[in-house]
Amino acid sequence: MQTEVSSVVVEKWLKAWSLSRGLACPVQYKSGFKVHVHDEKQKIRYVFPKLDDNFIQLLNDVDEPHVFLKVCTGPGELKNVIPRKWMFQPQGYMMACRAMINAGNASLDRAYKLESAQNNSVFTIRILTQTGELAASGHLVLVDGLAVYDRIKTESKHRRKGLAMYLMKELEKIALSKGVFNNFLVATEEGKSLYEFLGWQLYSLYTTIVIANKNS
Repeated sequence: MQTEVSSVVVEKWLKAWSLSRGLACPVQYKSGFKVHVHDEKQKIRYVFPKLDDNFIQLLNDVDEPHVFLKVCTGPGELKNVIPRKWMFQPQGYMMACRAMINAGNASLDRAYKLESAQNNSVFTIRILTQTGELAASGHLVLVDGLAVYDRIKTESKHRRKGLAMYLMKELEKIALSKGVFNNFLVATEEGKSLYEFLGWQLYSLYTTIVIANKNS
């Protein structure tokens, strides 16, 4: 059984997630939070630190596609309470790390170069080939003492070359330079093993549901 999830941590992470995408910060919605995403595939997302009556009420109140409900619990806890109109999305994993990332002697091959940028509290690192092709990228957002790693991605033809490890280490250097040692991210099933290898630990399961598009 996972430990109780901090509402403060969830709010900080969601604020970072929003800032990274140029969205308005989340607003309180009862015991959870709400973000207007304004995307054709995701209009709104509600995020709850725990499964409670407020979340269950939303299950019944929401009746349109592209509204995402997210909660810090496993899918098994939801199966018996969600109406059939809802569909599970790929499992997510909230992960935390308060120690130095275990990236060993990660280095960048001469075939690649590093490019960095900053927009207020959002830092972006891109790894490019010497001809300018994007190989990997990631973002770091600093919010109230929390370093949030976001959209860490290695392009398929450049995987298994240590780029993700190097990228994470470079992002960590930024956080450390700002005096932030508390790291957080949400991983996919695919990325979870990498972060565990780097020393990150599971903080909470993160489950998403959405109503199927009625026109599909």
